[in-house]
Amino acid sequence: MASVAPPVIFKEFCPLYYLLNAIPTKIQRGFRSIVVYLTALDTNGDYIAVGSSIGMLYLYCRHLNQMKKYNFEGRCESITFVKLLSCFDDLVAVGTASGRVAVFQLVSSLPGRNKQLRRFDVAGIHKSSITALAWSPNGMKLFSGDDKGKIVYSALDLDQGICNSSLVLEEPSSIVQLDYNQKVLLVSTLQRTLLFYTEEKSVNQVGAQPRK
Repeated sequence: MASVAPPVIFKEFCPLYYLLNAIPTKIQRGFRSIVVYLTALDTNGDYIAVGSSIGMLYLYCRHLNQMKKYNFEGRCESITFVKLLSCFDDLVAVGTASGRVAVFQLVSSLPGRNKQLRRFDVAGIHKSSITALAWSPNGMKLFSGDDKGKIVYSALDLDQGICNSSLVLEEPSSIVQLDYNQKVLLVSTLQRTLLFYTEEKSVNQVGAQPRK
């Protein structure tokens, strides 16, 4: 018996002024006025995450109608990619233009959930702009790709507060997309698409011809 497709719900387009109005258009640094550009976006049923050119992550909670801000310590640099995940805890991974990757474990008011904001850093393996991030469904694995073709695997132990990272693949062109499921990482670069089997450490290219 053929499965019945879920009904399509039509919704009217509406600018998110309540979100945009909570993000400054300019900030003051000493005597300089710096324009704030929005550089990255991800959404799920609980949050809207917006990265900016000033290194600030704006995280809007859709249930509480509250905006929170998170940033990297040290120098200010543009956020290039954000990736949300809702599992037992709410997580957001952030990548920057210089190759920094951080994971924020968010605070939850629900019983048994995380009660203190924690941050995990992917040790400096990436040296160039982060172009893709992908979570495993349980939040224990994070894959990050950059514009030089490096893909890094980070194993997270949220209970112990540990993040161990290693380089697993290096392509000759920029990574443009990552997706992970069932021990298989889908990788798209400017030149090709491949399947990387994480257990066997083997690669299977999709299609025979490189992209033009």
